[in-house]
Amino acid sequence: MSHIVTGTFDSHCALRGFTPGGNTGSDLDAPTESLPPPRVDFQSPNAGRCVVRLSGDWTVKSTGRPHPAPDANLSSNSTVAFDLNDVSDWDSALLAWLLELLIVLDQRSIRYQMETLPGGVRRSLELARAVPERTDTPPHGETSGWLARVGLGAQRGWTATKHIAEFVGDCTLAMTSLVRGRAQFRRADLLLFMQEAGAEALPINLLISFLVGLILAFVGAVQLQQFGASIYVANLVAIAMVREMGCIMAGIIMCGRTGAAYAAQLGTMKVNQEIDAFRTFLFNPIDFLVMPRMLALFLMMPILTLFANLAGIAGGVLIGIGMLDLTWLEYWHQTVHALTFKHCAAGFMKSFVFGLIVAISGCYNGMRCPNNAAGVGQATTTAVVAGITSIVIADAVFAVLFNIFKF
Repeated sequence: MSHIVTGTFDSHCALRGFTPGGNTGSDLDAPTESLPPPRVDFQSPNAGRCVVRLSGDWTVKSTGRPHPAPDANLSSNSTVAFDLNDVSDWDSALLAWLLELLIVLDQRSIRYQMETLPGGVRRSLELARAVPERTDTPPHGETSGWLARVGLGAQRGWTATKHIAEFVGDCTLAMTSLVRGRAQFRRADLLLFMQEAGAEALPINLLISFLVGLILAFVGAVQLQQFGASIYVANLVAIAMVREMGCIMAGIIMCGRTGAAYAAQLGTMKVNQEIDAFRTFLFNPIDFLVMPRMLALFLMMPILTLFANLAGIAGGVLIGIGMLDLTWLEYWHQTVHALTFKHCAAGFMKSFVFGLIVAISGCYNGMRCPNNAAGVGQATTTAVVAGITSIVIADAVFAVLFNIFKF
């Protein structure tokens, strides 16, 4: 009976003092009396030929007992054959032992006859020798130095930056084709993505923005009441929502909802080789898959931002009327006088950019997804994290630019 099981096998091969075997665990230390002990004999029936005869039980269970260490003098002119007729049972322990023996024979330039091994053993050894040992990973338990980790991190960052620049360049060329009327995507896909990024995303966007406006009004009311300036809660909520929080919250919500969906969809298509099929049929994946998603978010984000602003102001109204005893008319007039064109324009300018960021982050990570199921989840997570981080960084850049240009 021959079979291969997973197990550990510790052996040290040498031409003189050949002692395979080792301790594979406390539960295997006890000898098994019913199994014949493993045995190795080197026999030389004629000059220049050596037969390695194995007998007994060669399984992981038997490797707790040391194997015999026969004295073997082999020269480079010898030819080694194998005789396993007396082996009662074997598994991966025998394969590991023979594999190390073959390594020693190769180091000594000693010929051996693989055809004298049983078919199952020979095929398993050929498969094991066909796959080279990995040398690009450190041994288990060892870690690289901090300088090496910094260098590897910088290298990965530079590679990712180049890939992102290439992707943005391809999207720019696709946008140019769209302006020229040569876009290669279906209008039905664009309408579908606009519905998914617009009407279907509106409820969660309204809910979150309403709660954000309510929180801003409550925090502002607690502080402004101390100075008798409760009426300025309307100014606080209106300016904060229209200029900053409305577009940011809409961007973050769309990043976690739509950007993640784009990464998962395109990642799954890449794993299923559907993107390769597009290229085979001469369809540009950027034009056909990325452009409608990017255009849908670019058009829908300002609308979502508008509704987010209104929902946030409604949350402020609830606090102003219910907590501060303000009338609806007072709150409305204060809000209208607080808002200016600059405040509204600033928020809508950000919304267009945030829409592009969400689309690029989701589509890029989906298109660069590894070809496995785990890679789809990793691409989705990376798309969300990178998108939210990019939105916050872009908002900080806008704040600096608006301050410089007094906008």
